[in-house]
Amino acid sequence: MKIIELILDEDQEDAGIDAISIVESPAIESDFVALNNQEIKLAEIDKEKRILLGALLIPNKPIYRKGAEGDEYYIFFSKDTIVKASQMYLKKGYQNNSTLEHDQTLSGLTLVESWIVEDEVQDKSRKYGLNVPVGTWMGAVKVNNEEIWQEYVKTDKVKGFSIEGYFADKMERPKESVQEDLSKEDKILNKIKEILTADINEK
Repeated sequence: MKIIELILDEDQEDAGIDAISIVESPAIESDFVALNNQEIKLAEIDKEKRILLGALLIPNKPIYRKGAEGDEYYIFFSKDTIVKASQMYLKKGYQNNSTLEHDQTLSGLTLVESWIVEDEVQDKSRKYGLNVPVGTWMGAVKVNNEEIWQEYVKTDKVKGFSIEGYFADKMERPKESVQEDLSKEDKILNKIKEILTADINEK
């Protein structure tokens, strides 16, 4: 199965990330944490912070995709591409761009924090039980949308972030560099393919 690196073509005007979507099943397989009034009390008003904190992009994480013609493949983003994408997103002023399940445009959601993990142990994400590698783009989104908070966040209908945007294909990634990130089933399938290929070549 092909493993393709996606890169940013900075000369292309529409390249980069356009929006952050809140979804039930994030492709990066990392849920966000909903921060509530147990974390902070604001002066005399005991209100929920209504902030979602989670991973936006994880470096070298294989993400399964299926093309329009049924072709299956994995995509991944390097640390460098993730840094560029995060910076470009803020530079373009897209902090308020958000959708629900990549379908419905939302209002009242704002990216209020954005950072790249530099230390797995010391990063603030660990405080909230998130274990992500160095190079991960983390984000905190403020939810000032009553319907979304009550009907989707508090009911756990959405569990993570997913990005929307345009990237260019680079090249197929060497199999060994992604092997450790693949699921057990994919590893078994890859091993079988290698054995079958070796048998064919020997005949």
